[in-house]
Amino acid sequence: QVRLVESGGGLVQAGDSLRLSCTASGGTASYNWLAWFRQAPGKDREFLGTITRTGDNPIYADSAKGRFTISGDNAKNTVDLQMNKLKPEDTAVYYCAASTISTIMIPRVSQYDYWGQGTQVTVSS
Repeated sequence: QVRLVESGGGLVQAGDSLRLSCTASGGTASYNWLAWFRQAPGKDREFLGTITRTGDNPIYADSAKGRFTISGDNAKNTVDLQMNKLKPEDTAVYYCAASTISTIMIPRVSQYDYWGQGTQVTVSS
């Protein structure tokens, strides 16, 4: 069983940057991919980016390209999400997730087996 704990959320102003971190513990040898998703009130959970446990092959959603960067540290079992030029529409609960699937081409919520509790990001205008 993999346990994921997110940190780094908070209240920021539009244009600010924020870095989210996620630390995995437990069965860390069992996952192959780590990812970030977000969910705004009344909306579906949205994929942002995913990366292999070794920190390779990042895949981004179109909405994240150019402003968000995902990075991983296999030795520390962590995955970070650097978010720049934040907008009010980025306000959401941000979730870390882990997948045991060996190859991911088009990331989907259903492909991820473990989820963190989420961290709130609020961007004021």
